[in-house]
Formats: sequence, C-alpha cells, structure tokens
Amino acid sequence: MKKKAGIRIYLPIDQLAKPSLDTKDAAYYMNRAEQTLRYWACSERGPIRPLRINGRLHWPVAEIRKLLGVEIDG
Repeated sequence: MKKKAGIRIYLPIDQLAKPSLDTKDAAYYMNRAEQTLRYWACSERGPIRPLRINGRLHWPVAEIRKLLGVEIDG
C-alpha cells in the first residue's frame, strides 16, 4: 500500500513486502468491514488472529495470503 496525495494505492497482495497490515488495509484485502476484523480480534473467532503491537491490531500478510489462497513465487 502506498499513499499518494492522501489517496491509498493498493498493490496486489502477492507483491507486498510488509510482514503485517493495519486493520484498514487488511479489511481492504479481505473485502470485509474494518469493524468485522475488530470483532474477530475481540471474540477470537475469526479465520485470522491479529498481532497486537503497542495496543494496535496488525494482521499478518502471510495469513491473509493463505486465507485468500494466494501463493508467492520465491
């Protein structure tokens, strides 16, 4: 994900180099509402469990790729 003049530009998930995403970006890739991801985190019932870094939710890119069935060459 890149920001250009306040607009978020999303790369294909197989091209991301980040180890984790914030809730807004993860929701975009999983095509879910941000609140749905927050519910998953609180209830611990979602298909992915987030990391909590300094009190903020971060969603592992590898787990998102796995959930979406995206494979990486390399």
